[in-house]
Amino acid sequence: MSRRAFVGSSGTYNVRASELAREKRVKTIRCIVFFLDDSQQTFEVDKRSKGQHLLDMVFQHLELIEKDYFGLQFSDNDHSSDTMRWMDASKYIRKQIKLGPPYLLYFRVKFYVCDPSKLHEEYTRYHFFLQLKKDILDGKLVVPSATSVLLASYAVQSEIGDFNPEEHKNRYLADLRLIPNQTEEMEKKIAELHKLHKGQTPADAEYNFLDHAKRLDMYGVDLHRARVRDSTNTDIQLGVTSSGLVVFQNNLKINTFSWAKIVKISFKRKQFFIQLRREGTETYDNLLGFNMLSYRSCKNLWKSCVEHHTFFRLHVPRPPRRRLLFSLGSKFRYSGRTEYQTLEDGKHKARTERIFTRSPSKRFARQTVPQVTREVLEGWEKKISKPVARMNGTSSSHIRPYDSFNHKIQVSEPEYRPRKAWAETPSPEITAFTPSIPPKLINYVDDDTATDDLYEMSSYMSETAVTNGHEESQGLATIRMKPDDQGRFGFNVKGGADQNLPILVSRVAPNTPADTCIPRLNEGDQVLMINGRDVAGLTHDQVVKLIRASRERHPAELLLTVRPNVYVGEDVEEPDFQYIPDARHVSSKVPRSDVLSESMLLLSDGLESGATIAQFEQLYRKKPGMTMNIAKLPENLNKNRYRDISPYDSTRVVLLGSSNGDYINASHVNMEIPTSGIVNRYIATQGPLPNTTFDFWLMVWEQQSTLIVMVTTLMERGRSKCHKYWPNLYESLEIGFLHVSCVREQETSSFAFREFTLINSENKEERHITHMQYTAWPDHGVPDDASDFLDFVMQVRQNRVGMVDSAIVHCSAGIGRTGVLILMETAMCLIEANEPVYPLDIVKAMRDQRAMLIQTTSQYKFVCEAILKVYNERIVKPLKEYQR
Repeated sequence: MSRRAFVGSSGTYNVRASELAREKRVKTIRCIVFFLDDSQQTFEVDKRSKGQHLLDMVFQHLELIEKDYFGLQFSDNDHSSDTMRWMDASKYIRKQIKLGPPYLLYFRVKFYVCDPSKLHEEYTRYHFFLQLKKDILDGKLVVPSATSVLLASYAVQSEIGDFNPEEHKNRYLADLRLIPNQTEEMEKKIAELHKLHKGQTPADAEYNFLDHAKRLDMYGVDLHRARVRDSTNTDIQLGVTSSGLVVFQNNLKINTFSWAKIVKISFKRKQFFIQLRREGTETYDNLLGFNMLSYRSCKNLWKSCVEHHTFFRLHVPRPPRRRLLFSLGSKFRYSGRTEYQTLEDGKHKARTERIFTRSPSKRFARQTVPQVTREVLEGWEKKISKPVARMNGTSSSHIRPYDSFNHKIQVSEPEYRPRKAWAETPSPEITAFTPSIPPKLINYVDDDTATDDLYEMSSYMSETAVTNGHEESQGLATIRMKPDDQGRFGFNVKGGADQNLPILVSRVAPNTPADTCIPRLNEGDQVLMINGRDVAGLTHDQVVKLIRASRERHPAELLLTVRPNVYVGEDVEEPDFQYIPDARHVSSKVPRSDVLSESMLLLSDGLESGATIAQFEQLYRKKPGMTMNIAKLPENLNKNRYRDISPYDSTRVVLLGSSNGDYINASHVNMEIPTSGIVNRYIATQGPLPNTTFDFWLMVWEQQSTLIVMVTTLMERGRSKCHKYWPNLYESLEIGFLHVSCVREQETSSFAFREFTLINSENKEERHITHMQYTAWPDHGVPDDASDFLDFVMQVRQNRVGMVDSAIVHCSAGIGRTGVLILMETAMCLIEANEPVYPLDIVKAMRDQRAMLIQTTSQYKFVCEAILKVYNERIVKPLKEYQR
């Protein structure tokens, strides 16, 4: 055969070498980013680019200013899990995403702001709005049916504007995808609520949407599937939030571990650990262990904890620790800006007005993260469902298991000494788990590292939910009770949509139907349904009417569905870092003679625009860093009228001559009036209880007070607001060594004036006490007209002339109306001194001395309007010596 016959009959081609050569020639990679409005954009980046470069391009494309709350996610398709991971700004893009280019990424909210009012830009709030809508539709954010309908109505208002009966007929919402499993009946309810939102702009509707969504249990929770490290292997979910780590079971929150309660977080392979600070008489710290789906999911949870703690709790991120030669463990640390830095930066930037198009809500099939396939790259998105986590693992004897059924921390044996989470055998090096760790430090430990890396933490208590013996179904309890002979059930509730609070049981009277029913109703239980009706979205008055209507049923019976022990009062303290609103002040360039009038103009403008009220709602209710430990001692609990209202340890009134301890629920509140040298001294206290009447009069004696101002009646709507701690006219009351006599009493339609003599039987010393009571405050809300209240405050001021001692002021709890009176008198004094009046600054100074002074928004609005009335009608005017 000739050689020509073999030509072209065989050949080779090096595929890999050709591709490598091609990759060397290609200097850019393609990244496709999917946005919250379902749009997408392709970005070309250098193949050696880090994540921060792509993030900057995305933020620039969106023209986003408040960008620190957002990030980029991508699918971690490693054939062992289907989790999503966040783009690390400090690492190379190619090293993070395992699938080849083009890379698919998803623009998402990474850190959910706890209060939407912190977001300066309407455009930023719009992206949060889009994210939450997507979370609800995808089932990530579980919402009660009533709340989901309300949120959907705000979404409709944002998208199509005011309800128009000519245009919006029949099923005009049928083409909008608003809530999961949307039905015609739901659309009717949404339409009814939509009619009530008339006049709201899209920005208003979106703000209201966020304001209601932020109260949901699963708002802003980064969920990770896990199992309890015990013999039950119970399926749970661990959620990372701004306040700490939350444990969910069947979408119900069963436990919370605040950052201040956590000393250290660590992981080893598929096991995640949290070390808790010791409590009470414990001599060691507790360690809880959880089994995760895989090593990757475990590390994702650990990284999420590090990022959330840094972003929400620290002022400045800590740099990555220096790695030693042969050191083990991850060196990951959050490298972005913190929320504090974002807020501080926003204060110095002008708010920009921009025009942007809002995307419509279209009805389409449920969609989650697209599978990375060729169809996706060609524009097709394949729907996938998230797999159910299957976690296995055995419990270790040295790790205390998390008790998923008791929902509380188990108490270990005294001889038990926990070892390090990463140690296979007992080790003498237990300093990381012993009292040597300062209580305000946290350790982030991972893999096999044994090197301590301490992070500063704010201090606030764990928000642990504990069962109370109820017969529960998925964490809920059904309670039936019949009224007593007087038609009463024997419990009080607080909260409601008008107060932006859930409906909670605030008090259970002893020996009443509520106290003796089985299962028992307890203080702190959250009421979810009354007689089968969902109470979400109802005001306080509407809830009370529902309860009272149960008396008229045949037979009379009340059926409650409650979530046990949701609220534990002041045991849940606020974190040290709190957002303090930046209220407007008069410019320093304004002449001193005009600062008062200018401050009144600012107050008037703020009330008209709503900014004044919004700033008040943002202000902390308890001063960061203040403690209330004395009030929580067992021997003092029965001295508090309300379990969630206590004095600070540093400003409380200390009794000297009481055989029953030195505690009374009262606080010193001193208000200084600049330039005048005046300091108005108050003692803000609760209305006395029968068992604290002697303590109250002893406080009057020891503090040498000659004026008692009472801003409540004894009974309101059938509820005791204050015990009658004084005798009738011309009668006497002997309490211990103190003898109280009423020598004068005068009542008007709004006031009651009394004079008492207070005699110390031990030394026969006698003092005269003036008692002033305001009786015209309505049972609920605030007075319609401030005239009577202002007359009362003027009378109080006349009786304070020449006083150097503290005036005792009380209502029922000693925070609401008490705060209104202190603020009103302080404002009057500032007007007389020709000083500017900034009500928010006054409230802050008051709350720095007693928590929660001025309790509700309506009270604050009332007193601000009263201040304007006093100034405009010249009821109080600058004194001549202060006029410039």
